[in-house]
Amino acid sequence: MTYQIVSERKLKRKVRIANPVEVFKLVQRYAAAKQEQFILVTLSGAHNVISISIISIGLANKTIVHPREVFAKAISDRASAIIVCHNHPSGEADPSPEDIQVTKDLFLTGQIIGIPLLDHIVFSKNGYTSLRSQGLFPNNRE
Repeated sequence: MTYQIVSERKLKRKVRIANPVEVFKLVQRYAAAKQEQFILVTLSGAHNVISISIISIGLANKTIVHPREVFAKAISDRASAIIVCHNHPSGEADPSPEDIQVTKDLFLTGQIIGIPLLDHIVFSKNGYTSLRSQGLFPNNRE
């Protein structure tokens, strides 16, 4: 099996991420997709966006995500931090138990390799949820 990034965008202008709404504005174009798409936003030390990449495309209600694929791209971008996002084609932006588990796995991996996960945004055509803002994000003691 070969790993390949499905899509990647480099922004033509400098965009600094300071809050979840700014991330949502960057990825909301994927909200109408009929399949879940797991998206990685790599950030510089100043939290400027380096790239936006679709890491995986799944089914209507799930996609497979592994820390190896997420952090391979983060490492190749020389990212200082990452934010992950994925759409819910159902129109609901509530995180599932699986979304919370993926967040925990990515958070712990980021701690180990020194590229912190700052947030996980679940979004749809009806809005978004920031797992960090909702108190669903792991803490440093887990």
